[in-house]
Amino acid sequence: MTTSSSERGVSLGMPELPAPDYPDDVRERLERDAREIVARYPDSRSALLPLLHLVQSEEGHVTRTGMRFCAETLGLTTAEVTAVATFYTMYRRRPSGDYQVGVCTNTLCAVMGGDAIFETLQEHLGVGNGETTDDGKVTLEHIECNAACDYAPVVMVNWEFFDNQTPQSARRLVDDLRAGTPVSPTRGAPLCTFKETARILAGFPDRREGAVEASGSAGPASLVGLRLAKGETPPARVVHPREGGPHDEPQDRVHEPSPAEHLSSHDAPQDTSASDPAHPSPATALDGGASPRPADSAGPTAEEGE
Repeated sequence: MTTSSSERGVSLGMPELPAPDYPDDVRERLERDAREIVARYPDSRSALLPLLHLVQSEEGHVTRTGMRFCAETLGLTTAEVTAVATFYTMYRRRPSGDYQVGVCTNTLCAVMGGDAIFETLQEHLGVGNGETTDDGKVTLEHIECNAACDYAPVVMVNWEFFDNQTPQSARRLVDDLRAGTPVSPTRGAPLCTFKETARILAGFPDRREGAVEASGSAGPASLVGLRLAKGETPPARVVHPREGGPHDEPQDRVHEPSPAEHLSSHDAPQDTSASDPAHPSPATALDGGASPRPADSAGPTAEEGE
């Protein structure tokens, strides 16, 4: 039996047929919502981004039909709409799950465990990057930055934060999502489906009771710099070496390190070649005394001056 070129996935360069339209009832509803969105802007084409979120909330991704709707609504070409929809990664181009699980694999999250989390979830879910589980619940993807480095490694579900994750906690998280067990973000608004999230991003109110009040603000770690700028004194903290000891001392008491303990360079100055008599720096003089330097070294000593 022979197969057609389309069945074999071979493109003959034929132009694609126009996208089908939405059913009448769906189009009527979307048109009503679209008019509300467009009315917010002095220039109608400025409404394209929220309109793409609107059509994404209908089917869970931006379809050719959705892009045709946006183009017709705003008087744009489908090429112009496609250029925007394919530029931003927040717009999905193919069917995806109820929960978009994004694992940050950028530098800080990666070294803190993000790479291990992503590999664990790929194996556990049996999917690759950008793929969706067979039950349609979870789409897994790596994200370059979740903008939450102070809580690394971070996983986001439908753009809500799950901070300080481990491979084990991330695996429990996706298991709960697939089982329908309620999960709560570390901070931010309560979790909802990706379609519901897309409608909120389109600019429509979150009607869930208490959701807006629960959204809160930045977490404590994100506000440390602001507190320091206001003159507040942070509690003392000692970071122990990786091979032993608690990571943080309770904030209500200050830990006095023993001579054997090694403080992090972030917490206290350490002996360096400039401050350790046993390892003097050739180019540095301390306490008025000249440091030894090789006879052939160039340039004046601190005492010789320029």
